[in-house]
Amino acid sequence: MTHAPASASRPLSVARPAAPLCGVIRVPGDKSISHRALMFAALARGQTTIHHLLEGEDVLRTAAAMRALGAQVEQQGAVWIVSGPGVGHLSEPEDVLDMGNSGTAARLLSGILASHGMASVMTGDASLRRRPMRRVTDPLAATGATFITREGGRLPLAIRGQANPPALDYRLPVASAQVKSAVLLAGLNATGTTRVEEPVPTRDHTENMLRYFGATVEVETTPEGGRIIRLEGRPDLVAPQGGLFVPADPSSAAFPLVAALLVPGSDITLTDVGLNPLRTGLFTTLMEMGAQVDVVEKASSGGEPVGDLRVRASALHGVVVPAARAPSMIDEYPVLAVAAAHATGISRFCGLEELRVKESDRLSATVALLRENGVRAEVEGDDLVVHGTAGAIPGGGLVTTHMDHRLAMSASVMGLVAEKPVRIDDTAFIDTSFPGYLTLMNQLGAGFAQ
Repeated sequence: MTHAPASASRPLSVARPAAPLCGVIRVPGDKSISHRALMFAALARGQTTIHHLLEGEDVLRTAAAMRALGAQVEQQGAVWIVSGPGVGHLSEPEDVLDMGNSGTAARLLSGILASHGMASVMTGDASLRRRPMRRVTDPLAATGATFITREGGRLPLAIRGQANPPALDYRLPVASAQVKSAVLLAGLNATGTTRVEEPVPTRDHTENMLRYFGATVEVETTPEGGRIIRLEGRPDLVAPQGGLFVPADPSSAAFPLVAALLVPGSDITLTDVGLNPLRTGLFTTLMEMGAQVDVVEKASSGGEPVGDLRVRASALHGVVVPAARAPSMIDEYPVLAVAAAHATGISRFCGLEELRVKESDRLSATVALLRENGVRAEVEGDDLVVHGTAGAIPGGGLVTTHMDHRLAMSASVMGLVAEKPVRIDDTAFIDTSFPGYLTLMNQLGAGFAQ
């Protein structure tokens, strides 16, 4: 894999398009599911064919890591073919595993590495090395694995895995699909039943895919609304007949969707979007704000519901989003904040502490994005408050993205409706999660300079 030098930044200035956005597009495959598809295929018996895998840099890092651990991972045209050594039979990597910018890959892979009897070292780029890993290493230490990190529990991370780990019983202190998945992945190579309790339901792609590959997973809802997940250890994971189809990523669909809602006269269709109910908080919220989004559900794929979304320009109003909805839309708050800035009235998004430990401190960075472009916004505790401009976002600011792809894309959406062009300091890293974003948006008429 080749990488552009760190100095090869790509600034962008975005102005209003000459005409409404229109057209039919399919955004790239779901990033969360793509990571898991490669990992589970490497832990399954047989050959797995993966369709619509996201080919962004984050996922390519996972592909490289699974190769380093002994799996055969090949791209053949539009599909990926994975043949793995199976649960408990991974090989010790000969070199450091570089996870680039992907916190999902690093945290999920920690669960696999902790439960295999080998030594490994993970690192990442400057942004990933600032992100906390203790949230996964603390519960995974109960497997008997040992971890050495930098001060503050940050990468690089050295792991001495446990060949015969015990099953874990862990209650998540905060809602985190990454921590839940890391514990479940460790449980794959454990004897007995691994139990994970989450106080608030988080995206369940891991549970869905485990079942799809043949594992026994039971889910129980608690009286308080949380969930208890039980996984039987050392299952015989088998490559699914017919392969695995990755839905279009709802988090990526958020950007053209919000753009179409805000640019007057727009009418677009997004095809094959993942409609997992634990991922569709943004769609629910936008509809509460008055968005015209028509959903046509289609046949499910790999345990994941999918559908087409027709999106038309809409007049939005402010809304209060409860903290309980945050896990189902945690990556979409920056672009939702742009929608709220364009809306009429005040919006409050509650319980966003998780945004402080993303690729950047997304909570502070989102406020800065809005204020720099003339929109009043503030953080009150863990809540984000946005004062709508009733369609009159001043714009004219320079957005500092902190190497965060979602901030860059959110700023580009703002530029499409602001009164003055919005400048973005760098867009080079958007391809880590949404390859071809600028080109795809231009197919709808965005008019981004490239």
